[in-house]
Amino acid sequence: MAEQKWPQRLWLVRHGQSAGNVARDAAEAARLPTIDIAERDMDVPLSTLGERQAKALGQWFGAMPRQAQPDVVLCSPYLRALQSARLLVDAAGLTQATLVQDERLREKEFGITDRLTRTGIAARYPELAEQRAHVGKFYFRPPGGESWCDVILRLRNVIDTLTREYRGENVLVVGHQVIVNCFRYLLERLDEQRILEIDRMADVPNCSVTSYRFDPAQGRSGKLVLEQVNFVVPLAEGHAPITTEPDAPVAPKP
Repeated sequence: MAEQKWPQRLWLVRHGQSAGNVARDAAEAARLPTIDIAERDMDVPLSTLGERQAKALGQWFGAMPRQAQPDVVLCSPYLRALQSARLLVDAAGLTQATLVQDERLREKEFGITDRLTRTGIAARYPELAEQRAHVGKFYFRPPGGESWCDVILRLRNVIDTLTREYRGENVLVVGHQVIVNCFRYLLERLDEQRILEIDRMADVPNCSVTSYRFDPAQGRSGKLVLEQVNFVVPLAEGHAPITTEPDAPVAPKP
């Protein structure tokens, strides 16, 4: 049998609810053009509820047998993801796990549409809304920002790192909604239509778990096989409310 190149387990986790999620909801409800938050997107912290969610998920990982727990935690350097990872690691007691910040796991960059609500985007940049409707969100890149394809490109490089440095290990990734979905696009070999259909169906809940396990019987030399999608039982068990707010404002989904 060929040498295993994949991690044994891979968990994809979206960060806990952030102060930005809360501010976005308030702005959207009031139909305001901008979100009332002063920090840079990378500096937005968790909300109090987000901290509870991260701790609840950490308790779930902590209840696993030692050999089944994460060996390494890779996380976005954005504060809400970093706080989620640290709270999770502490609550789980993962003293053996290495925590690594990786800028390739950062949120999708929104460029000039950053901190704008749907109302604000339509009012300030109607031509961009029209272009996005024509091109579709998978390929649309706002000025100064990224498309989903741009995010997928950097995640292809992350996968190279996983197969080079963490083969046979249990790896936990803490990132953002778009990171979870774009990883799914790559690992499950989806196409544009299917991943956008998944995106339209529901947002990725904060601190939910999407997991994969290595199966040596799949393919020519084994591959990661999907186990769970947007798994939120750990939050319910930890009495932490489930939230599904988008990370940042976007035009309505087609």
